Amino acid sequence: MAAASRAGLAANVFPFRDARSAPDPVLETGPVAYGPLPVPLVLDNGSFQARAGWACPGPDPGPEPRLQFRAVCARGRGAARGGPGPQVGNALGSLEPLRWMLRSPFDRNVPVNLELQELLLDYSFQHLGVSSQGCVNHPIVLTEAVCNPLYSRQMMSELLFECYGIPKVAYGIDSLFSFYHNKPKSLSSSGLIISSGYQCTHILPILEGRLDAKNCKRINLGGSQAAGYLQRLLQLKYPGHLAAITLSRMEEILHEHSYIAEDYIEELQKWQCPDYYENNVHKMQLPFSSKLLGSTLTSEEKQERRQQQLRRLQELNARRREEKLQLDQERLDRLLYVQELLEDGQMDQFHKALMELNMDSPEELQSYIQKLSSAVEQAKQKILQAEVSFVVDVVDSKPETPDLEQLEPPLEDVENIQDFEPLFSEETPEVEKPVTTVQPMFNLAAYHQLFVGTERIRAPEIIFQPSLIGEEQAGIAEILQYILDRYPKDVQELLVQNVFLTGGNMMYPGMKARIEKELLEMRPFQSSFQVQLASNPVLDAWYGARDWALDHLDNEEVWVTRKEYEEKGGEYLKEHRASNIYVPIRLPKQASRFSDSQASGKGGGTSGSGAGEHA
Repeated sequence: MAAASRAGLAANVFPFRDARSAPDPVLETGPVAYGPLPVPLVLDNGSFQARAGWACPGPDPGPEPRLQFRAVCARGRGAARGGPGPQVGNALGSLEPLRWMLRSPFDRNVPVNLELQELLLDYSFQHLGVSSQGCVNHPIVLTEAVCNPLYSRQMMSELLFECYGIPKVAYGIDSLFSFYHNKPKSLSSSGLIISSGYQCTHILPILEGRLDAKNCKRINLGGSQAAGYLQRLLQLKYPGHLAAITLSRMEEILHEHSYIAEDYIEELQKWQCPDYYENNVHKMQLPFSSKLLGSTLTSEEKQERRQQQLRRLQELNARRREEKLQLDQERLDRLLYVQELLEDGQMDQFHKALMELNMDSPEELQSYIQKLSSAVEQAKQKILQAEVSFVVDVVDSKPETPDLEQLEPPLEDVENIQDFEPLFSEETPEVEKPVTTVQPMFNLAAYHQLFVGTERIRAPEIIFQPSLIGEEQAGIAEILQYILDRYPKDVQELLVQNVFLTGGNMMYPGMKARIEKELLEMRPFQSSFQVQLASNPVLDAWYGARDWALDHLDNEEVWVTRKEYEEKGGEYLKEHRASNIYVPIRLPKQASRFSDSQASGKGGGTSGSGAGEHA
């Protein structure tokens, strides 16, 4: 029984991997141009991770994106003074030591910082082997947020056309690219997309292959908020391990140990059972040192260590004295050289040297030489004395032996001979025993374990119940019901036949079953619906963009060229099945003062001429 329990305990212990990202290799050259057109470059510009690769035509379009890296940058403190430049993505290694320095070009899921976005694009082009001398001569397919603000697209187009000189660009929504990549040809082009990423969750209705932008809804919650919530929960539970409970480790728990409860209340009731808790709790092992907290050194070892530390301190002080002596000696030699110029009568060179030394007169020079000579002599004597008397008395930490005469009681105070026994005991004094190794009163490994129980379902539950973290937003189920109620019954039936789940935050085990349960509760009795999870919720957006680029390589109706950018502005967008809806900026027409005055002038001139004719 005990052996079985120990085996179960060990089976539920999971060490943190604390994975470090390896630097990306720099490819020498990109793919060869295909026919008259160069190969398109596909960039999935996500707020958590950026993915870049080529859309190579042919029967084998190539493997997964060649480049995947975190969309963050970090600038060193000395970058402005010639130090190391900014580091991007996988070049950062572990993110936790640099967490306070990390910068992202995104506000939620919308890129707003042009300078940081340029760093991400530079990193992508450099590691893909793109020759960016003068221009990047490749069409680019770039993902953007749902209902992307015009200023964000304008910023991105300006960066691509003005900075990199690309020939043309096409924008698309990542979740729509994933939707069409997973859609069977026999299935209808209408559906309901639930896309949840690092910062936001979107619910997008698709009607006849086009996005119904008026009924799209967004929840401002995603994987980032779930990781922050889980960090707060565990820090409150384990206040002794605040520094060890990092965001990177919380993301690891979310990705590998969390799941979505099909019924949240019922699952919490299961966790109240001790047997269920023991069988399902995950013990996350924090790194720790096996050194004991208590000292295991004997008094001789402590004294020896103290002497070693004192020797090192003496050597350090002696080294500093020698370095200071060397600097003082060099400065003294320089001053003596200047004094020799005065004695030799070389007045021009003397005055020039005196100005370099920031001195006003020969008397000041002589006074400084005397002080420096005295300091050099004293330093030499100190070094000589330190070499002669190297032996140092080490202060013993033992208390002084008390005077035995004070401990002996006077004879008149002793009542019988038995009181003399402690004074004349023939027993030999006890020899000091070496201190044995102190065994800890608790298991250090168990002390450094985080018991992750109900936290496994509480953190990812926030996209269904945002009120768990105090957010006044509706969850996925309420938003689904709200969107469906905006359509007639026949359109509702059409949409629920193809409910598609995509995005990294949809990869929790049990997510599909939870969505099916929510739909079953809100749909009419005996009505049907279909829920499909993307084959690869993380990479299918890039795969879909690559397939779209290959299908529309020669179709100029979906690409924004440089000429169109210059004519219609950076916010211009050509619509296609995976794109946003283009809403141009419509400014109200206002009559200018010049036109008003000109019109009044014309009116006055006409009346005047009329009056003349009448006269």
